[in-house]
Amino acid sequence: MLTESTITTMLPVTDSERAGHFYADSLGLKQVGQGEDGTLYFAAGAGAIGLRPMPDGAQSENTALSFEVSDLEAEVTTLENRGVRFQDFEMEGLKTVAHIAELGNERAAWFNDSEGNVLCLHQLLT
Repeated sequence: MLTESTITTMLPVTDSERAGHFYADSLGLKQVGQGEDGTLYFAAGAGAIGLRPMPDGAQSENTALSFEVSDLEAEVTTLENRGVRFQDFEMEGLKTVAHIAELGNERAAWFNDSEGNVLCLHQLLT
């Protein structure tokens, strides 16, 4: 059943080596494999992230994946200390303070990986 399947999110990368270093060194994820096509696989919770070599321009301008975290401020600080740069917004309906936006029942912060994919950290509010 699909409801019990482990999910692998595939992200397009133009430079597998650079992307692999970003996901391992900046995000702290563990590489768990490499496909014959050069796709690098990283463990992420109950699923995985696949970094698939693709031509430049294949990246989405929208959030490609979001990591749910329990302490958003701590995660932002940890990643900033590893060199990750977070995006800030100030527009109607979306404003960040210290890189974090309040969005109803959740809070979120966005950043780009080394290849231009938009990634997000989010925390659900209780």
